[in-house]
Amino acid sequence: MKLETNQHRELRPSAGQPHLQGTEPRVTVGIVSGKKICFSLNAPYRLAHQNVSGEQQVEYADGRLLWNGHRYDELHFQSIYPTDSFSLRDVTIGVNFHWERKETQTFSGHLRLVVDGEKVCAINELPVEDYLRSVISSEMSGDSSLELLKAHAVISRSWLLAQMQRRKAPKAEKTPSTLRTDDTLIRWYDQDDHTLFDVCADDHCQRYQGITRETNPRVAQAIETTRGQLLMSHGDICDARFSKCCGGVMEEYQFCWEDRPKPYLVALADTPTPHQFPDLTVEQNAERWIRSAPDSFCNTTDGRILSQVLNGYDQETADFYRWQVTYTQQQLSELIARKLGIDFGQIVDLVPIERGRSARITRLKIVGTRKTMNVGKELEIRRALSESHLYSSAFVVDRHDIGADGIPASLTIVGAGWGHGVGLCQIGAAVMGEKGYAYDAILLHYYPGADITKVYE
Repeated sequence: MKLETNQHRELRPSAGQPHLQGTEPRVTVGIVSGKKICFSLNAPYRLAHQNVSGEQQVEYADGRLLWNGHRYDELHFQSIYPTDSFSLRDVTIGVNFHWERKETQTFSGHLRLVVDGEKVCAINELPVEDYLRSVISSEMSGDSSLELLKAHAVISRSWLLAQMQRRKAPKAEKTPSTLRTDDTLIRWYDQDDHTLFDVCADDHCQRYQGITRETNPRVAQAIETTRGQLLMSHGDICDARFSKCCGGVMEEYQFCWEDRPKPYLVALADTPTPHQFPDLTVEQNAERWIRSAPDSFCNTTDGRILSQVLNGYDQETADFYRWQVTYTQQQLSELIARKLGIDFGQIVDLVPIERGRSARITRLKIVGTRKTMNVGKELEIRRALSESHLYSSAFVVDRHDIGADGIPASLTIVGAGWGHGVGLCQIGAAVMGEKGYAYDAILLHYYPGADITKVYE
């Protein structure tokens, strides 16, 4: 059945999440950490029984915080009015990406400073809807279609509240994220790493830059229109993942993170009408798929549409649907040794052992003259094969100028998509918005079987 455009439905309050009824939650966001944190309180902030404003500096000192000549276990600067703000210096954005940089960022809400190892960690606490205004403004262009912005508001809110619930879950419910033996390294990265706050401010969670970038009126409208709306499945908040470009087929959750499939994060073709796509877990099918460029929502070169999703630094990357990168033998062997901390010798081959439903490799055999090892899951593979992050793990490998000893002089990685490919495809959703699809139709395309439910006013 064709996806309907301008599709609307009445939303009713949820009976399954009583703890959220009528209550907007607050979120804690880890912004930056370092031996020393420099910041400015742009209005009087409350600290215990005093008001503090202006330029400040907090340092780590022997397990405690040093501020104004005194030592503290924790500092909590509370905003007095909703318009109060603080500015943090040297905030890193795009951590480990090709466009990584530092900048001064400004935030509303409270500022909490705590000890994190041998560093000071700055944490922003604020209402969820205020957080979302920044996330959507940071992730998307204000010139995006309203329906795309509304869809992103719902998934960002859903993902956030699902992570907050997950963080509060008993430790027995969480599974280990690393398996390491002499010949295997399987690791995935999720939000369990965060113990001092709910989410971080960078792409590891959701890109959050406070009020540094002015909220576009259309973003504010999208947030307000969808206020309190979540994606739900069987009474639970959906873990609404998203990535830049699925490459034509959405990936399934368990191939990127823990082995617990989610019914709304499944492999589907990113097309207007459902159709059969090849079994991309089969190597021959995956290779044909990656070396072609099938029609899909996210297969677009329309610069106006791409600018809705790709901010200035994202547009420094020209390729996303299909791409390739070539390494010399020396470049690749040195890169892998440095990223994994293992001397493989010269790299003989990169062999897919297991692929997900979107052709993303979840286990890759790295064959070297000194060491052979299976590596996964998809992000660990991407990190091992790039200075920052390889665009995706949906790739095939061409070996060039193979010597008599079987060692290639160079290797080309030919790939598809940008990111893990699970859930909403941002570029595909942008195309859908331009084609007139309503936000609920966009959401139910990328999260089949989910319900859109209002859980607080």
